[in-house]
Amino acid sequence: MIRCVRIWTGDDENSYFEEGVIELAAGQGSEWLSTNVDVATISFQETESGGAFSWHTAPVRQLVVTMSGTLDFQTRGGQHFLLHPGDILLAEDTAGSGHSWKLTDDSSWRRAYLVLKPNAPVPYRARKRQPAAV
Repeated sequence: MIRCVRIWTGDDENSYFEEGVIELAAGQGSEWLSTNVDVATISFQETESGGAFSWHTAPVRQLVVTMSGTLDFQTRGGQHFLLHPGDILLAEDTAGSGHSWKLTDDSSWRRAYLVLKPNAPVPYRARKRQPAAV
């Protein structure tokens, strides 16, 4: 499974996130494959080490694949999550209060943006939350 963090806008117009995975099924030999995902475009971007981006929403529903760099994302509610190389962000918070991010290591952030076609299903599954210890 591939780690994926989903970020979306709640009914209160704030951004929330949950950790999950991109589901993979057994293929031939030692291969593991996802279902196909309908994308409209793909583009690449790089931000130099030390970069940050203040409060914003995702411009469209998209997958963001981190190739290098470690980032700290934050919601206005104070939630934080880290993205590492190889992680995928499922960005669905296209309205509301948004999120911010900053690079936390000495690497540049190299990433691919895969803009999803309207209503395209993504083989994302949220991880089950562990019950709180008593």
